[in-house]
Amino acid sequence: MSEVQIPAGSATLDGNLTTVDQTEAFVLFAHGSGSSRHSPRNQFVARTLNEAGLATLLFDLLTPEEESVDLYTREHRFDISLLAERLVYATRWAKQQKQTQDLRVGYFGSSTGGGAALAAAAELPEEVGAVVSRGGRPDLAGQALPKVKAPTLLIVGGEDHVVIELNEQARAQMKCECKIEIVPGATHLFEEPGTLEQVAKLASNWFLLHAAVSAGPH
Repeated sequence: MSEVQIPAGSATLDGNLTTVDQTEAFVLFAHGSGSSRHSPRNQFVARTLNEAGLATLLFDLLTPEEESVDLYTREHRFDISLLAERLVYATRWAKQQKQTQDLRVGYFGSSTGGGAALAAAAELPEEVGAVVSRGGRPDLAGQALPKVKAPTLLIVGGEDHVVIELNEQARAQMKCECKIEIVPGATHLFEEPGTLEQVAKLASNWFLLHAAVSAGPH
């Protein structure tokens, strides 16, 4: 794993890049509100993806200054256009790095990061091969939803009733391949034993099926 700094307009974002041998695709993580690249859940999922042969980039969508403001005002965590823009910057940065420039891209978004991942995927239809959302708020992507072309997997906890409904509403607006996978017995954060393992397995299968297939010259 290497620590990286990603220029994003006037901001610089910190990230952790992990590449593996025979990498087939590259997954960027968009964390949820109030979280960061240090999210233990996303780190767990990233390790599972690495073991499956996928490179990963966990990075902070907000700068430390924005993070401390957001702690009090919560003004950035639902600013999906800002978060999506940061994801686009990170994707373009990765496309200029030797170890990731030829890899097909996937997005893994959690909570509000699910909305940001879909909004960014709509903006980069040629680059993004697959999207996975965990307990996500795809509804926050709004008008971007019908423009998403990447096959999308929406993973929701079986006990997360409000979010199940929001995901179903979002899926109804999407025109690409889109599947909802409900993990029985799981609540919003997938804290129940074994549920996060299920998320990680579903995600790695989806990325290997969709992002890795479309790898190669394009």
